Amino acid sequence: MHKQGFKYQKLAVHIEHQITTGQLKNGDRLCSIRDFSKRHGISLNTAKACYQLLEAKGLISVKPKSGYFVQYQPHQPADKNANFLSYPRQVSNLELLLEIQQAAISADQIHLGTIQIDPRWIPLDNLRRSLNRAIKHCKPEDFLHCDRQGHIQLRSALVELWREDGIYIPTEQVFISSGCMPALALLIQILSHEKDSIIVTSPTFNGQLQQIANLKRKIIEIPASSQGIDLERLEQVMQSGQAKLCLLTANFQNPLGYCLSHQEKQHIAKLAEKYQCFILEDDVFAECGYQIERPLPIKYWDQAGYVIWCGSISKSLSHAYRIGWFCLGEQAMAFTSKILSQNQMVNTPLQLGLADFIYSKAYREHLSHLHHILQAQVRAYIAYIQATFAEFLLECHMPKGGYILWLKLRPEINSVELYHQAKAHHISIVPGLVFSEDGKHQHYIRLNAGHILDEKMKQAITTLAQCSRILYLQHTF
Repeated sequence: MHKQGFKYQKLAVHIEHQITTGQLKNGDRLCSIRDFSKRHGISLNTAKACYQLLEAKGLISVKPKSGYFVQYQPHQPADKNANFLSYPRQVSNLELLLEIQQAAISADQIHLGTIQIDPRWIPLDNLRRSLNRAIKHCKPEDFLHCDRQGHIQLRSALVELWREDGIYIPTEQVFISSGCMPALALLIQILSHEKDSIIVTSPTFNGQLQQIANLKRKIIEIPASSQGIDLERLEQVMQSGQAKLCLLTANFQNPLGYCLSHQEKQHIAKLAEKYQCFILEDDVFAECGYQIERPLPIKYWDQAGYVIWCGSISKSLSHAYRIGWFCLGEQAMAFTSKILSQNQMVNTPLQLGLADFIYSKAYREHLSHLHHILQAQVRAYIAYIQATFAEFLLECHMPKGGYILWLKLRPEINSVELYHQAKAHHISIVPGLVFSEDGKHQHYIRLNAGHILDEKMKQAITTLAQCSRILYLQHTF
């Protein structure tokens, strides 16, 4: 494997030199992958890897049914992400991802990594009243079958809720699912094939990477930071035609916490239309902002119908109810029959209970209360972490919404080692390694700030800082 990697990189350097020195000019056609492999006595996979590396560097591009061409613009300003490579690759670390998933449901762990709000913030009394009213007023036909698209009352309630936020979605485009992740899995399977590539940000939610791997798809990563997404790189990858499906979060992304501007969201919608690339917009954290106004989704600017908007109540209310939704655009409506045949049906009484919860304004009241709680709670977590981790913490940005903290630790602290150290103390965290494939997040960790910062959580953070100190000393002496 190392010899093959060295070979394709060496060939790529040689071709890059020919391009940058003018021996190969902009627009020149390169030989086919098959001819390239024969000429250099290498395998097809090695030849393909060489071309993919050149393409990731923006030196060549592929035109469907035409081949590879030199695409070099020497006078462009320096790209801060120039060393970041965007090309199709498999998701690794599946065993670690599964281990983290199992730890997240373990009763003997202090869940400092699993993203969930404290159960004490859930309005149980209002939920019980809504469920009781829903059962009391159920019609006989509600107990005969489940509509695979979702009960009309819940779909109508969601449409009314979104309309209050300035988002207008036709009821017929709304589908109810058993959560956001099952919806994404269904849509990925319908809109792509095995071994296809899906565009994701780096870093991105580890659960999505695990799901993509389980569905036997590849990923193409584009760089992102706490400030947002590299939109130039996003366009380059879309333009290359290597992927026709993109999985993005625009509002309070997991784990970075950014919220894209209106202009950026509109630009993404236009890119989707221009390159006919479907956008799966995971918007589960949008209702967990710190302002009264809900941030608009990319879907708001979707005029051509390439954006599919997905969400759930898992982050704003409770993941235990297993109710989510997705809204198809015009381009995806052609798949309606297939989607309906494969969509998991959702418990009707729960759908009706949530519809009542929305119509009674109890959900809106809950969100208004949650805005203030989360902002104060996240700030308290950051202050405590900064004080406790003072000598080991390099970055801990205040997210623009939600309750996820993305910590950059000193490079001497390996996040996987810290994960195992914490686990030995019955503390679950998520190491940065599993949020990307580019290997740039080895000393990052993700923490949950959704729980009340009580003495139990403070002690867990203190213990985590002590584990960090041990690792730091081990790697410096």
